[in-house]
Amino acid sequence: MNSPPPPDIDWRSRVFDSLSFPTLVLKPDRTIVSVNRKLLERFAATEADFVGKTCREIFHRFFDDPELPCNQKECPLEKTFKDGAGHSILRQIYRKDGMMHWEDRVFSPIVDESGAVVYVVESIRDVTRTKTLEKVFHDIRQLMDRVIQSSASAIMAADRSGRILLMNRAAEDLFGFRFANTRDIHVTALYPPGTAHEIMKKLRDDKYGGQGKLPVTRFEIMTRQGERIPVEMTGAIIYEDGKEAGSMGIYNDLRERLAVKKKLQEAQSQLVQSDKMASLGRLAAGVAHEINNPLTGILMYGHVVKEKLDPAHPLQTSLTCILEDANRCRDIVKNLLAYSRGATTSRDAFALNSLVEESLRLIRDQKLFMNVTIQKEFGTEMMMVYADRNRMSQVVINLVMNAIDAMNRNGILTLKTYRMPDLETACIEIGDTGCGIPHDNLDRIFDPFFTTKEMGKGTGL
Repeated sequence: MNSPPPPDIDWRSRVFDSLSFPTLVLKPDRTIVSVNRKLLERFAATEADFVGKTCREIFHRFFDDPELPCNQKECPLEKTFKDGAGHSILRQIYRKDGMMHWEDRVFSPIVDESGAVVYVVESIRDVTRTKTLEKVFHDIRQLMDRVIQSSASAIMAADRSGRILLMNRAAEDLFGFRFANTRDIHVTALYPPGTAHEIMKKLRDDKYGGQGKLPVTRFEIMTRQGERIPVEMTGAIIYEDGKEAGSMGIYNDLRERLAVKKKLQEAQSQLVQSDKMASLGRLAAGVAHEINNPLTGILMYGHVVKEKLDPAHPLQTSLTCILEDANRCRDIVKNLLAYSRGATTSRDAFALNSLVEESLRLIRDQKLFMNVTIQKEFGTEMMMVYADRNRMSQVVINLVMNAIDAMNRNGILTLKTYRMPDLETACIEIGDTGCGIPHDNLDRIFDPFFTTKEMGKGTGL
């Protein structure tokens, strides 16, 4: 059985009273014709306190509003009556109690049959809590932005499609891009081919720090200039409602750390080499002393026999060869002892150009220069140096002899002296047109006993 229809009620007033915001209705002369229950409850007032009053009166009395909306450039109520369209105004009010409030006032026109605005409904919404939360979120966002931007590590984020969403200043410096210019750049362009795919594969694999997380891992990134830079990277997938929404990475440039590591390894290698050379020096000293005694006897008795034999004796040639080889052995022993003891130096001042000239004259076998053209490019200014003259001369002679050997005694030998720009350093350069030193041997040119010459032609000392 159908129930009877409800009695006719004034539903318009019910709707007006049921509005959740304080609301009032105004006429064009700004007088209030009606207010809803929410407004009365908020101010513990009666309709008589509002109806028939102007908006100026009630806002001064009840709303504690020191600056009315109609004191603005253009009153939103007047604008609503004028153009028949809704308007709103968001206002920040500091009330007499010192508290700050935010109010959102919305003005909606009521028109008659001809379309003329006869009333305006004004709703007053206190949005202080919402605006406070917005400010909190805004402050948090600003703080996070400052933290990200001030980070020494490069930080970058991209959405699922690979569009770059975030790049802090450190990332801009590392990758060589300005964030404002990355709109048309896909994130894969910042890595060598295949690297971005490898990173995402590891991010999605439970074996690497859990799904969606990448612990510190070494990769290479690609700069705007095409340079590959080694980095340490940590990364994460950004999820939204359980689905991948993007990814982010934190990068630390490894170039400086690797350079320091390389220098440390080189220093360790040099220390090991020094220990080896010290041990080798002690061994060389022992061997030299053991050889020196019988060698002295060979030379002495060889000279005695050579003096007693007739100059035309057939053994004279053999004795001469024996003595020459013995003298060569003595020189080798002398070098071994000099290497092992680190012979002391005797320094004095001398002209650099005269040292080079004198060293050339000391080369006994001048026939070595028959097919060699000597070019001298000596500095014209006086260059006085303070060093061990004899040892410096030995260095020049050895370099010249090596140059002649490298040219197979046929080529151009260049001798050059000059002063460095600091005016405190003088240089000697000895160049040749020979075969040069193989690249594999460059690191060993100062190793004792290392030589590429044939047996008997060099000792490496």
